[in-house]
Amino acid sequence: MIKTDILIIGAGPCGLFTVFEAGLLKLKCHLIDVLPQVGGQLSEIYPKKPIYDIPGFPSILAGELVDNLMQQIEPFKPTFTLGEQACEIKRLDDGSFEVTSNKQTIINAKVIAIAGGLGSFEPRKPPIPNLATFEDQGVDYMVKDPEKYRNKKILIAGGGDSALDWTIELSDIAEHITMIHRRNSFRGALDSVDKVMELSKAGKIDLITEAQAIGVKGNGKLDAIEIKTKENNHWLDVDYFIPLFGLSPKLGPIADWGLSITRSAIDVDTLDYSTNVDGIYAIGDINNYEGKLKLILCGFHEATLMVQSAFKRVYPDQKLSFKYTTVSGVNGFS
Repeated sequence: MIKTDILIIGAGPCGLFTVFEAGLLKLKCHLIDVLPQVGGQLSEIYPKKPIYDIPGFPSILAGELVDNLMQQIEPFKPTFTLGEQACEIKRLDDGSFEVTSNKQTIINAKVIAIAGGLGSFEPRKPPIPNLATFEDQGVDYMVKDPEKYRNKKILIAGGGDSALDWTIELSDIAEHITMIHRRNSFRGALDSVDKVMELSKAGKIDLITEAQAIGVKGNGKLDAIEIKTKENNHWLDVDYFIPLFGLSPKLGPIADWGLSITRSAIDVDTLDYSTNVDGIYAIGDINNYEGKLKLILCGFHEATLMVQSAFKRVYPDQKLSFKYTTVSGVNGFS
């Protein structure tokens, strides 16, 4: 049995940063994640995608952010169970929790912090006949390595941040990009929308709104996509089709833990991001509260406040004395 102060479910950026904040308070952390590596979506879906809203970094690749977080928490020696899913939970007589994974790993923790991002997820796929035939043969639902698309003809579909960001990022790599969206307006950041519009006006990409992909064809590998617009239907020769319609979240076994859930997200109290189950917290994209913004930056803030409350549960008889790292330094806490 593994024993720890805080069990962090999810080893994405918010889960990793929790280790740092907990380490400053001398709280031990163990992380469990269904993925075989740390980093969550940043490692699994877009390791080469630049992120622009991390303080102090005008731009940083998602994979580099994960590397930096791992370096930041190294002094606190967290332990990991990767490639396993937290399934069963039991409250023990002393108030702590016993969590059992799908591979029968048992973890005992005084506090649980759910930082599972979107939970178990799968990409939302457009309803195109025979689309699955070309998956990994020209149809990709996520971009892992931009170099794969160098000097290729690409069709990107979607109207959110991922579609906009990858259109911008790949515009200097691909031979040609066509971006389609079924509406005239976009759901992404206004700055990204402006950049895509500028690329379109400059002739660097073809932008087609009020359009959608309705057909695929090829001989073993994707050759063309049928596009439906208000004017007509036509086939577009492509090497890759990248539909970016977001992820379909699934909480998995956590949904049966007695937590208050709204639209696949866990309801929390913004005082300390505690759930309705005493001793269980939820931070990052997996939680829900009025005014919630699904940003890594916000998850870092939530983790910081959460561990202050967790300390009081782990050490109820000790007084928490807040110290700035600029005064004491990380080594002073480890």
